[in-house]
Amino acid sequence: MKSKLIIKLLILNFFFPFLVNEYHFSLPQQDTIPVSVNTYFVQDTVQKVQDQKETPDTMTNINDDKEIYRSETFLIIEKVILSFVVLLFGFYFIMIITKLLDYLSGMKSSYAKNLKGVIPIVKLSGWLIISYIIVGIIIKPPFEILITLSVSIGLAIGLGAKDILKNVFGGIMIQFNRPFQVGDKIKITDKYGEVISIGLRSTRIITENEAVVSVPNSEFMVKSMSNSNYGKLNCQVFANIYLPIDIDMVKVREVASEVARVSKYVYLDKPINVLFFNEVNEKRSFLKMQVNAYVMDKKYESEFRSELTELIIRELLQEGLLRKADVS
Repeated sequence: MKSKLIIKLLILNFFFPFLVNEYHFSLPQQDTIPVSVNTYFVQDTVQKVQDQKETPDTMTNINDDKEIYRSETFLIIEKVILSFVVLLFGFYFIMIITKLLDYLSGMKSSYAKNLKGVIPIVKLSGWLIISYIIVGIIIKPPFEILITLSVSIGLAIGLGAKDILKNVFGGIMIQFNRPFQVGDKIKITDKYGEVISIGLRSTRIITENEAVVSVPNSEFMVKSMSNSNYGKLNCQVFANIYLPIDIDMVKVREVASEVARVSKYVYLDKPINVLFFNEVNEKRSFLKMQVNAYVMDKKYESEFRSELTELIIRELLQEGLLRKADVS
């Protein structure tokens, strides 16, 4: 019996390690499937967590885009309102300055009359400054858009507003060259009168019959013009009288010169000239006598011309140099 027991113990002692090893080897194989299932479960959980983390970021980006859009819209509205305020303020500021200069120019002083000539320059400078503030400071468009806009405006002016541009350029040249100023008596083509205003587009003159005529400034660039007083108070006056072709011009010149010299309106510091011209009307020759003299004040120009014409004809009739049939 003892021998059998010893043999069993030896067999157990020899095979037991192999059984234990077999047991430990087969145990991980049984756990392989659960481990892989757990792995898939963990990966799916991690993916869900990542999705949960990404969803708030996406919502945040959408909210940020909405805020940016609202900010840009508010900025555009703010620029439009600010531009309108600057435009309105600039308009009233230029109007106030213009009225102030116009009021000061009406005063009797040596420099007051020159202030009216400054008004167009003030208007042009004011609108240029306003345009720069609105475009260059408030709106501040990109350089490419600014170039495109400038080219478009240039084409529009060149194609549809060239006449206006000519008049504006003429007005600027009048301000710099000063061929005349407000208060001067000028004649251009058949228009003659006193300059009452010089604008950027046109110059207004008032004729002897109190009619206001607007002359485009471009005409002063291409047509001849005469100035009777050129900023001075005294003014040259022309009196034209038509006489027979065979009249004694020497005696007529003496009579006309004496009549002009004794007038209460004459300005004797300037010369008196009597000129004769031959003209033909309806196949008849006439002698046109032109008396050039200066009046003390340009406001007496019409009275002086009327007086010269009336007194010269009366003296010529009394001297027998002119017959009634010649003036009837």
